[in-house]
Amino acid sequence: MKKMLRRPSLIQGASLVLSTIAFTSAQADTAVDSLKVPEVAVTAEKTLSSKIQADKTATPDTAELLQDFPGVSLYQAGGVSNLPSIRGLNDDRIKIFVDGAEVTSACANHMNSPLSYLPASSVASISVMAGITPVSMGGDSIAGTIKVDSATPAFSNNADELLYQGSFSTFYRSNNSGLSTAVNASVASENLSLGFTGTTDRAQSYEDGNGNKVRSTQYQRNTQAVTFAAKGDDQLFSLKISHQDVPYQGYVNQYMDMVGNSSDTINANYIRQFNWGELDTRFYWQDVHHEMGFFSPEKTGNMPMKTHGQDYGYTVKASIPLNDMHLLRIGNEFHRNKLDDFWPAVPGSMMMEPNTYININNGRRDRFGLFAEVESKWTDQWSTLLGIRDDYVKTSTGEVQSYGGMMNAIDDAAALAFNAGNRLKGDNNIDATATAKYEASNTQTLEFGYARKTRSPSLYERYSWGRGTMAATMIGWFGDGNGYVGNADLKPETANTVSATFDWHDANQQDWQVKLTPYFTYVQDYIGVNRIGTFNPGTDDTKAILQFVNQNAQFYGIDMAWKHSLWDNSSFGKGRLTGLLGFNRGEQSNGDDLYHIMPLNIRMSLEQKKGAWANAIDVQLVDRKSQVDTQRFELKTAGYTLVNLRTAYQMQKVRLDLSVTNLFDKFYNLPLGGVDYADWSANGSVGQMGSVAGIGRSVNFGVNVDF
Repeated sequence: MKKMLRRPSLIQGASLVLSTIAFTSAQADTAVDSLKVPEVAVTAEKTLSSKIQADKTATPDTAELLQDFPGVSLYQAGGVSNLPSIRGLNDDRIKIFVDGAEVTSACANHMNSPLSYLPASSVASISVMAGITPVSMGGDSIAGTIKVDSATPAFSNNADELLYQGSFSTFYRSNNSGLSTAVNASVASENLSLGFTGTTDRAQSYEDGNGNKVRSTQYQRNTQAVTFAAKGDDQLFSLKISHQDVPYQGYVNQYMDMVGNSSDTINANYIRQFNWGELDTRFYWQDVHHEMGFFSPEKTGNMPMKTHGQDYGYTVKASIPLNDMHLLRIGNEFHRNKLDDFWPAVPGSMMMEPNTYININNGRRDRFGLFAEVESKWTDQWSTLLGIRDDYVKTSTGEVQSYGGMMNAIDDAAALAFNAGNRLKGDNNIDATATAKYEASNTQTLEFGYARKTRSPSLYERYSWGRGTMAATMIGWFGDGNGYVGNADLKPETANTVSATFDWHDANQQDWQVKLTPYFTYVQDYIGVNRIGTFNPGTDDTKAILQFVNQNAQFYGIDMAWKHSLWDNSSFGKGRLTGLLGFNRGEQSNGDDLYHIMPLNIRMSLEQKKGAWANAIDVQLVDRKSQVDTQRFELKTAGYTLVNLRTAYQMQKVRLDLSVTNLFDKFYNLPLGGVDYADWSANGSVGQMGSVAGIGRSVNFGVNVDF
């Protein structure tokens, strides 16, 4: 298959330094086939590992595919919109690119997360860079960078023949009767390409290991995309137009569910090779209409919340070889996020009328960035990457109002105070990265460095103003049942990270590898919370009203990944053992534990491949979570072990996948799952909210047919 791929950046090759994950997972081959050629057009495919291909059978959620990367964990949210966390730093603290575009959650609960806009079945490549990331990979983030991309356009190899391609795939999951289907079709000449992708994902609420329904975990999502591309001798232009509709999606740990999310996206990319180097430009635009409410008996109520969000921007990047030793990258970026968040009045309600509650009115967040970095290969052993970046972030919003009823005195006063305050804020954020790589021998490599990363507050963190219990509990993407109040005086977070990666491997880097990465991050003005009140959602439970405030915090831990070939013979094919280990701690400078820090966890796989068959046993071990955020009444969880089986058979144009997840139907609670509000509410709001249970045994089957 002839595909158009840009000349690979050295950042994404051997000189990916420090905390970058240079392979798809410790349990599989590289995420992207290495392309060490200078041309724009090459013959290659971006292929995912067999492990992640198998994971697509078990989940439609792209975020779930990230769990095989060291340091990555997930906040429980919706069935197709879980929120990633890297080394304890979550969500908005991560720079997420979807097909090269930057997308912002247009929801007070972050229900429409950036990764939810690209279904797992459409993902062709994934890159995760933790901690110390190059300045060219985006500013305004402190945790790292996640890049997910769909397939690149295909072109015909023959000027006299058109290339017709297509595929159909379907996946079924027994636990929640989940069904995903995807159709891809394209036609291309030597210089023009036109493609279409359509996907649909739906499921009922899943059952835990005890056979009990975990309410409000159902979903439906429909996505369509058209891609046009044209290439010349030294240039490539691509245009992707997509539409997504989510009629409903349940959120077990939130007070409300999603009852509609409609988005339209335009994404244009132009790459050109010149005598002096490469120019890469991109323009993107997304428009989102989002609504929260109630749609099923599994969670009942009557309160509409609506959001209209827009993201648009551009990037211009140039890669300029200065000589055989040094490569210069310079660039400019602009990103604008616009947001209107309002809650229509509910006639006949004593609390939610007569006015429309305006939470964010014409909110705007503009970021203008410049960067420069130099990558140098000093000797065969030593290479460095030095970069600096400046981002100016400006935020603003208009005046707001409460519902205005007789029971809204607290919010009436809060609205008056908010409108009288200064709502225009500007931050000048300086980032810097300095890393080095030393190849001591053909079996040992050391990468180390330092990064200063800065992130300005989001619109919701700065401008959510309501202080009444009902208004505050509508804000928050933490799934903890608490209420949140913004703070217009928040300062940007500044993270200082030091880290080193020790890489031991065989001389050919085929038989075995062990990578060990200790890290430490100190975050000045970390956006945490202070408790400003409490409330009782039921007679036996207590939750907090929390306001975002700047604190100092630190994160430290170890990421470890390994793989080892066990056998290679004609009788049993090839076998290997792979694994990941993650240990992470997060705490305020006073020693208090931070929220949603993943406990010690290990993933191991025994894989066997012979001919068309690929088989594996996966084991996940998670320690008990005993260090919790007491300000948020965070719940402790017990440790657990899960076992999964998977097998795949690859024919020339057909791939069959079969897996059994949670083989022994183990009951367990998700360490980052938050509270099970849906079950607590359905059972009369008696007692305290418990933890969210994980999914029980599921038999998953998938088939993919290329034509």
